[in-house]
Amino acid sequence: MKYLNALFTIDGVGNQKISLLLNHFETAQQAWEASAAELVEAGLLEKLANLIVEKRKSIDPAELWQQLKKENIEIITIKDESYPELLKQIPAPPYLLYAKGNLDCLKMPMLSMVGSRKFTHYGQQMTASFARQLAQAGFCIVSGLALGIDAIAHRGALDGDGKTIAVLGSSLDEPNIYPRNNFDLAQEIINNNGLLLSEFPVPTHANVNTFPIRNRIVAGLSYGTLVTEAAEASGSLITANFAIEFNREVFAMPGNISSPQSTGTNNLIKRGAKMATSISDILEEIKFQVEAQPAPRASAIELTEDEAKIMHVLSPEPTHIDRILKLTKLETSTLAGILIILELKGAIKNIGGQNYIKL
Repeated sequence: MKYLNALFTIDGVGNQKISLLLNHFETAQQAWEASAAELVEAGLLEKLANLIVEKRKSIDPAELWQQLKKENIEIITIKDESYPELLKQIPAPPYLLYAKGNLDCLKMPMLSMVGSRKFTHYGQQMTASFARQLAQAGFCIVSGLALGIDAIAHRGALDGDGKTIAVLGSSLDEPNIYPRNNFDLAQEIINNNGLLLSEFPVPTHANVNTFPIRNRIVAGLSYGTLVTEAAEASGSLITANFAIEFNREVFAMPGNISSPQSTGTNNLIKRGAKMATSISDILEEIKFQVEAQPAPRASAIELTEDEAKIMHVLSPEPTHIDRILKLTKLETSTLAGILIILELKGAIKNIGGQNYIKL
């Protein structure tokens, strides 16, 4: 593993080249120590063989390995038992993955949820609701840690006491976690038995070329991909296209036809994506492929009579406090106190503007 990781840090040495080397040499260490002529004999071009010989003079495999250990980053190869089975089925699957967190997530049935960085209130609420319900149904939610819909999907899964995997377009060492605005979310995922995953060795900065590679992994891990809100040119549609290429299910949430943020999802439905208006639309498509185990749920929340009245009128859609007052016929002061208690119990959430949703 130490020498395999060192090889991956050299530009030009990717999955295909590693496969050539390991088919020729008995170990990665032998490949690392081979002469340029031996590397050419293994199938590499002379230019790359010479580059490897030159670059390894300034690379210490043991030092790189210690960096991974310090960051609690593990390496998974395609030959390992923990390597995801669905990912093995895509064309040219990654030979090596870097992982940080709970590897058991890779054994769960996975669904990816993606969307635009810019989102509407509708997209935010529906993404959070779907992610929470799918996580509670026993699926691990996969997304790309991007700003917007990706981050909302990760948080929705965590709110459902479920598991989530963030696939990064950068390496997993703390200085390179990207985007930086979601650094705390990445730590929250790890702290809640989720997983960070990447195809990139330490250190790799995120750039325009790394994101499509990340999207390919997101789609490859999953039985299906749900696009909840996406503009016409959203990068999330790259993930959907990969899912189509891999013969996986593609789902799209319909949106307002006058909203630019729904153009991409509505077009996906036109192209044949399954329209998802509830999680049952997703579950019925994949029920013959996988049996998910429902996530462990906290014991049922005990409610007073007045609390039950409030819960009855709330839903995942925002409800203003004036409407809650009208439907429950509670006194304003009484309602305000009960809403605070229900938030503390984790049953509802104040989303601002005196609007509440049921969790």
